[in-house]
Amino acid sequence: MNDVKPLALVTGASSGIGFELARQLAERGYDLVVNAEDDARLQQAAQEIRAAGARVEVVRADLRVPEETEALFTAATTLGRPLDVVVLNAGVGRGGAFTDTDLADELKIVDLNVRSTVHLAKLVVRDMALRDTGRVLVTSSVASMAPGSFQAVYNASKSFLQSFTEALQNELKDTGVTLTSLMPGPTETDFFHRADMDDTKIGRQDKDDPARVARQGLDALFSGKDKRVAGSLRTKAQGLAAKVLPDSAKAQAHRTVAKPGSGERDGTG
Repeated sequence: MNDVKPLALVTGASSGIGFELARQLAERGYDLVVNAEDDARLQQAAQEIRAAGARVEVVRADLRVPEETEALFTAATTLGRPLDVVVLNAGVGRGGAFTDTDLADELKIVDLNVRSTVHLAKLVVRDMALRDTGRVLVTSSVASMAPGSFQAVYNASKSFLQSFTEALQNELKDTGVTLTSLMPGPTETDFFHRADMDDTKIGRQDKDDPARVARQGLDALFSGKDKRVAGSLRTKAQGLAAKVLPDSAKAQAHRTVAKPGSGERDGTG
């Protein structure tokens, strides 16, 4: 068929940055396989993405479960079409002191942000390497550049993703497969509410537009760039500062905005 479009897979596509990445890929001429854990929200997102003229396959899967990660890849690759673009975007966070948070919540961060990304990347990148073509966008964060006081496991998970992506970039530099790291700052999504951070300074501050973040990320992906700090000028300044500040200073700065209660009028860091 002459009208067959290229195919993209986006995880965490039911809302926020993931939804915008999927929607904008549809606007750029891609059909989509979209994934998230919340089936109702995913189905609603898929309807909106279809409005851009794309065919959209919905695959509900909890990527914290290895068998469901495998099932997602199987569903995405049994359509008889190669995956031209894969966006590894699914992620979760949790705020609070490490001594106070539940271990189960912290391990969910590791399972989704780290383990499932490695698992799906293993399947996707091998497939692309065999075909010697493909583009992968990994949603990292400016948080990857700083020790995350009161978000210790989340920031560490993003540091892992940043290192992981940069290592694969080097391994695959002589192939037709490219990887790009998308590094947003605080963005207007439900992330901070779900992370129980509504009472923090970072939870209450003005945040970046997810549509803008997604657009900058896709521009970087299709330009073959290694990474992109995406969002407002404030976020880009944060990324530049993180390159020169010592880790101890970055940890203290993170403490002032992420400590529980720091968003209250009399909160202190």
